[in-house]
Amino acid sequence: MNNRRWHVPLHATATEALQKYTAFRRLYVPVQPEAFFFVSASGAGSVNRTVHSAFERLRAELGWVARGTHAAPRIHDRRHTFICRRVQQWHQQGATIDNAMAALSTYVGHAKVSDTYWYLTAVPDLMAIAGRNFEMFALKSKEDSRG
Repeated sequence: MNNRRWHVPLHATATEALQKYTAFRRLYVPVQPEAFFFVSASGAGSVNRTVHSAFERLRAELGWVARGTHAAPRIHDRRHTFICRRVQQWHQQGATIDNAMAALSTYVGHAKVSDTYWYLTAVPDLMAIAGRNFEMFALKSKEDSRG
């Protein structure tokens, strides 16, 4: 069993829904500290097939359509969008990207921060922002060295 734990901030509505699920689950599945949180009717942990099936139903209900090269949005596309938008916002806000990326890498559960930096290479807009920021940094360094 994977014993990694993440602390993930949740919106109040998500917390409420998870509390309701927990109460309902206790009626059918004994509480065990190391048990899976999401379980099937038999009490077994949810398998990937079940999760992907639920995602397919949600995708259909919400009318999500693919924007990339895949036939339909995938679960990890949501993660990719989240990471890319967060990094884009940090660039626009002038945040210290290295510190922010380290925190983001931990948040999404990457073992190496380089796995999180990979997302920069996958989105031309992020590469353009990173390029502009580096250009400004290089010009400032050049001016400081003349100084």
